[in-house]
Amino acid sequence: MTEVRERIAKISDFLVENGAACEALGRLSDEAAEKLRWTGVVRMLQPVEFGGDEVDPVEFFEAVLDIGSRAGSIGWVSSVVGVHPWEMAQVDHSIQEAIWGEDPDTWIASPYAPMGRLRPDGDGYVANGRWSFSSGTDHCSWIILGAMITDADGNVDRTKAPVHIILPRADYEIVPDSWQVIGLEGTGSKDIVIRDAYIPAERVVVPEDLPAKALELGRTNPLYRMPFAMMFSGAIAAGSLAISLGALRTFEDLARERVDAKGVAAASNPHQLVTLGEASADIEASRLQFLNDINEMHKLAVKGVEISASARLAVRRNQVRSVRRSMNAVDQLFLHAGGGSLRRDQPFQRFFRDMHAAMNHANNSAEPIYEGYGRNLFGLPVPPGIRY
Repeated sequence: MTEVRERIAKISDFLVENGAACEALGRLSDEAAEKLRWTGVVRMLQPVEFGGDEVDPVEFFEAVLDIGSRAGSIGWVSSVVGVHPWEMAQVDHSIQEAIWGEDPDTWIASPYAPMGRLRPDGDGYVANGRWSFSSGTDHCSWIILGAMITDADGNVDRTKAPVHIILPRADYEIVPDSWQVIGLEGTGSKDIVIRDAYIPAERVVVPEDLPAKALELGRTNPLYRMPFAMMFSGAIAAGSLAISLGALRTFEDLARERVDAKGVAAASNPHQLVTLGEASADIEASRLQFLNDINEMHKLAVKGVEISASARLAVRRNQVRSVRRSMNAVDQLFLHAGGGSLRRDQPFQRFFRDMHAAMNHANNSAEPIYEGYGRNLFGLPVPPGIRY
């Protein structure tokens, strides 16, 4: 077990107990954020020279699963915020210095969806827009946002790929009370607004160019040869699968104590046991498939082998299917958890709601990935917009 996972184990009880507090706040509590920083999970993919560990990505995702199986929202933030240092390791060194030079525990928020507009202005750009779903943003000092480049009149230039822009906290606004939801409430995934912020050219990144930039920077760790779409979709899958593990754990806890109206203990009820057996097998299979795929892709990166479109699409197919399979398992557990599990003081209902909220993330949308996989398999073009 890695040092980070050992630290997570030490705060396991805190994570379980703090899930409700984060939900009530609509963001991570300050104490939860502080303890998450202490574990070092957000620095696992960060460059060594800026206080990071540059670990095998499987180690990072295992740590996320540990956290999220105790508290879904805390795990989600650890995964999404924790993957951002991986991208920042592949941008200009001056930006890395600005972010981590004084504090290696500086966190970076997102989202990547190209909701903003970037108008050329001299040697840089002027950015405007409003973005939704910035997980963990209250505890972050920098942000990466998706945007489309426009012409001088503000019309989107469809010949240019979406880009990421990198901004310090002073250049954007977090919209208060913009995260009113029924699941993943503790992530604090609030809206972000930018009004006429100047963005230097070096802080505008094309995600597809990152591998070449990493080589240019001398990043030799195979970690930084992993495809961007695979790493970010992996963060979403890990955050989601962690929630299903938490739902399974809390169902087991309920079953140990629950006695139905007929006086039959849930732990000896054959219907409960069948449901538990099926659900636990599906959730565990999903966890193993997810981690194995990341491991196999990392092996290719270590060998310096280019990861083909077919391999990337197969991994994405497995990711979305694993999450869908786990959600179905959680739903079956919910149907057999009894009325008491609906109570707010029971954690199972939070994992159930968090699981369904996670399914609404674009990276968990299975059908487009299935289509892309099938079309590629039969030699047809993959539709634009499918990230793999």
